[in-house]
Amino acid sequence: MPGTMREQRLQIMLTNVELGALDNWRFSRHMPSRASAIRELLRRGLAAEGFALADPDMRSRDFGVNGNSTGKRARAE
Repeated sequence: MPGTMREQRLQIMLTNVELGALDNWRFSRHMPSRASAIRELLRRGLAAEGFALADPDMRSRDFGVNGNSTGKRARAE
């Protein structure tokens, strides 16, 4: 996507543990910024095969990156 103007802003809230996991992943791959790391993780996640669809009754707080999420996880489709 070089040369593409990014016109949309996305704000997310992370726990200290989630932010630490992101930074550890980013630094181990020499990513230039948190934003670039998040874009790369999104690209990889969206390209993955066999992903599960989220239960429509789940709330934002039910999703996390460190496995300590509450509620039901995604359902396999």
